[in-house]
Amino acid sequence: MIRILLAEDDASMREYLARALERVGYAVTAVDRGTAAIPLLEMENFDLLLTDIVMPEMDGIELAQRAATLAPQMRIMFITGFAAVALKNGATPPQAKILSKPFHLRDLVLEVDRMFQVGTATGL
Repeated sequence: MIRILLAEDDASMREYLARALERVGYAVTAVDRGTAAIPLLEMENFDLLLTDIVMPEMDGIELAQRAATLAPQMRIMFITGFAAVALKNGATPPQAKILSKPFHLRDLVLEVDRMFQVGTATGL
């Protein structure tokens, strides 16, 4: 089963995304900030880091940079309302995907499916 670490500071968005991804068969561990994700990345293996960019304590870009060091094989996807911020200065890991808010859950699932070459995005 593909394991996703979701870092999103907005509680309702975090629950919404986690439920949607779990419903189509992904295993999701959700945290409310980047600093909460680091210990998990040090102890567990995840296939995808799905992170907001603007979060307290540690933003998603810094989290992604740390994650790329801790787990270089892990894929990274940003979900953000601030796509221009993500693109500045080449700060994001080169293979990272960016999904701009607002987005439909179907779009998120399709992007995750594409990353892992699976076809679960039916019925959303």
